[in-house]
Amino acid sequence: MIWSFLGFLAIFVAIGVSSVFFSRGTKKDYYLASSDIPPSLVGLSAVATNNSGYMFIGVIGYTYATGLASIWIMIGWILGDLIASTFVHSRLRRATSDSAEPSYAGVLSNWYGQNDIVLQRLIALISLVLLLAYAGAQLVAGSKALHVLFGWPTYTGAIIGAIMVTLYCFAGGIRASIWTDAAQSVVMIVAMSLMLFIAVTTLGGPSAAIVEMDKVDGFLYLFPQDLVIPGLTGGVLFALSWMFAGFSVIGQPHVMIRFMALSHGNKMMRARLWYYLWFTAFYCLATGVGMLSRVYLGDAGSFDAELALPRMAMELLPPALVGLVLAGVFAATMSTADSLVLNCSAAVTHDLLPHNIENTLILKLSTIGIVTVALLWALTSSESVFSLVIFAWSGLASAFAPLLITLCMGFRPSQRLSIIAMLIGLSVALLWRYFGLHNAVYEGLPGIMSGLLILAAGLVWKKKTVGTTHRVVSDSSS
Repeated sequence: MIWSFLGFLAIFVAIGVSSVFFSRGTKKDYYLASSDIPPSLVGLSAVATNNSGYMFIGVIGYTYATGLASIWIMIGWILGDLIASTFVHSRLRRATSDSAEPSYAGVLSNWYGQNDIVLQRLIALISLVLLLAYAGAQLVAGSKALHVLFGWPTYTGAIIGAIMVTLYCFAGGIRASIWTDAAQSVVMIVAMSLMLFIAVTTLGGPSAAIVEMDKVDGFLYLFPQDLVIPGLTGGVLFALSWMFAGFSVIGQPHVMIRFMALSHGNKMMRARLWYYLWFTAFYCLATGVGMLSRVYLGDAGSFDAELALPRMAMELLPPALVGLVLAGVFAATMSTADSLVLNCSAAVTHDLLPHNIENTLILKLSTIGIVTVALLWALTSSESVFSLVIFAWSGLASAFAPLLITLCMGFRPSQRLSIIAMLIGLSVALLWRYFGLHNAVYEGLPGIMSGLLILAAGLVWKKKTVGTTHRVVSDSSS
């Protein structure tokens, strides 16, 4: 088991390190791969980055505890993601080319060539804080899996993950990340398919598996039973809120940077096809494995639900295949962790620091520093993977998605209006979670809507003010 696990990790590291031979030694290449990535790699990389330890550890744990009702997370998430991508991705790729900026914050703040330095630094600062929490969650996910399977201390997986991320980020930057993502996508879906097939076969087929799941009280109910608002109304709000969670992908710098790195804007449809086919297949497999894990592992209150996948692997699979599944878990966490670290590094070296740093050695040293901070966060955090990821995801979306949507619609909000909308959207999301309202509705929904409302009101006010000023000037001249 250990040797198969270490073998897959060695392959991932080798793939990432080999990208050093294709590095062009520039900042744009380190952070954006010179925008020459083919559609297939963009799609597979975005899938691996999106479907992180949150999917292997968080979603499977939630499904284990909740049952069939968890499908609304899958349906809502994918549908919201699809709606957002239809409207945003191509426009963001075009703006990336027009602005020649290598970072997410740089593109948003220079969409019309206005060079809003204060806005750029605020976007970078928010990104840095929330992405560090996100990266810490990925390292925690890897630690949990290793702790269960090998009995290693909980910090071991985080340290191994941090070393891996450092190696291939130091070697090739975002290109190394994208290459390893593609390989990891394959391992992830193979691992999930293997688990689902063996679990169903062992129970005697799909019909027998359904009968076993039906024996768990409330496990096949269509909506969660612990909703704050019970019944159909609460169920609809639950599904709608998770659609906003999927829509929130446009506020995630580490995912959107993949589409910004696409070789040409007219290839976006092909990249999205790769992305959604793989995404849908993987999410279905993860949900199925999560439900079956309850049959094999019993009462949800007997252990940490986020350890359901590794425990199930140990019960069903021979040691070599357990190593494969564990490599899949690590693939998921590392594919996101490296992306998060690189975006944090770009936020520091390109967006926050006053000087335009082009020396790639300094960029790489910054990356190592970010990895160290993320590791410390992982070692000291007591939050669950699911909770940390949703916290970071909703915060990023509430801050950035309203502005990006407004820019894609062709509007040009002022720097002050953009900053106010970002801060209010983020504040609403954080307060929503602080008061526990996220148990009823995903906090990104009110956060995004608040930001959009501020931007809309500001743009309408600006239009009326400009119109009034124009009429006064016209009247005076006459």
